[in-house]
Amino acid sequence: MKFKGTETYVATEDLQVAVNAAVTLERPLLIKGEPGTGKTLLAEEVAASLGKRLIQWHIKSTTKAQQGLYDYDAVSRLRDSQLGEEKVHDIANYIKKGKLWEAFDADEQVVLLIDEIDKADIEFPNDLLVELDKMEFFVYETGKTIKAKHRPIIIITSNNEKELPDAFLRRCFFHFINFPDRDTMSRIIDVHYPNIKESLVSEAMEVFFEVRSIPGLKKKPSTSELIDWLKLLMADDIPDEILKSKDGEAAIPPLYGALLKNEQDVHMLERLAFMHRRENRR
Repeated sequence: MKFKGTETYVATEDLQVAVNAAVTLERPLLIKGEPGTGKTLLAEEVAASLGKRLIQWHIKSTTKAQQGLYDYDAVSRLRDSQLGEEKVHDIANYIKKGKLWEAFDADEQVVLLIDEIDKADIEFPNDLLVELDKMEFFVYETGKTIKAKHRPIIIITSNNEKELPDAFLRRCFFHFINFPDRDTMSRIIDVHYPNIKESLVSEAMEVFFEVRSIPGLKKKPSTSELIDWLKLLMADDIPDEILKSKDGEAAIPPLYGALLKNEQDVHMLERLAFMHRRENRR
């Protein structure tokens, strides 16, 4: 089966090619792109499209590579030995499988998402090189080697917060999700709101792309924020005329809190609106 997107996820042709190439090469697919461009959602849709189970490993700044393999709970074993528990004699009772082990141990091929790998320590990707390459790892406590029953489809996302090591990059198939153009964005909106008024979409997208084009924004609004904003516009029944307005308030969109996420960007738009009003009075 080939990935072609789904009814709920608009995948551009180059993204489809990237997913299918990574599957064919049996290499992890490294996905980068602006926050809110659907990187994490891609793994869910690939799993749904190919009819496979999804295992998600969400990375935090404190996450260590070892946690993806397994955790050994030495404290619980010590406590149980003091209580005279029978299970203390089998060390396997104190080993908790990580997400990578879970994917390796699955009876059929799964999709494994390693989400936001750049949040972790710089050594994190290097610590997984052998496991992702050879699809096996050694459990020191039991003396056993765990090998993947079926090589999982691995999708790794990054927001580019840190540079990833070259040795890690060599083992991946890379794709950058470009920000959607207007046609692609229209298709995405149609997936979420098939009955939305075309005039509202047209005017909202005009405002949205205008805001994104303002130089100096600390955080440009993303696809997910446009979807949220449209939902609010429909819920509050905002007339198209308000979005079309060029009276100086147009620099500050209605319900702008769905689009702008920090006070610096709000103040910038307020200054633009003020300057526009001054020019109109002349």
